[in-house]
Amino acid sequence: MIIKQCDGYELEKEKSNTSEDFFNRSEVTFVEDGKEKKLHVLYVRYFDELISTFTPYEADPVFKAGEREVYFRDLVALACLLTNPGYRHRKRVYINIEEEFAEIFKMLEFSKLPAVFEGLEQKNQFEIRSPLDYIVQPV
Repeated sequence: MIIKQCDGYELEKEKSNTSEDFFNRSEVTFVEDGKEKKLHVLYVRYFDELISTFTPYEADPVFKAGEREVYFRDLVALACLLTNPGYRHRKRVYINIEEEFAEIFKMLEFSKLPAVFEGLEQKNQFEIRSPLDYIVQPV
């Protein structure tokens, strides 16, 4: 699988009677079996305030890759893709339950994420040989 892009956005209200400003969207573009796909993950923005509960990160930006400051919302979709293989066949995922959101990060190998973003900054892509390489293996 080739990762092409990872980005996150804070949604803003388009109309006064909508609730977009309570959500973030995280997107990952990847190539698998010669096909380019994109996974959109919509999640409750409040989860960003709990970042240290789910991850070893304390606050945004979570790390720097080259000149790019990487925010938590930039890596959520990538984490979903790596920890849940079924998401490779979906276009959209909506997460509004804190326990479900926490499950995404439970076994993620956070120390390997900066290399993905470094590859994206330097080569505009990063190859992931196996998602299992990004999962903490039991000893």
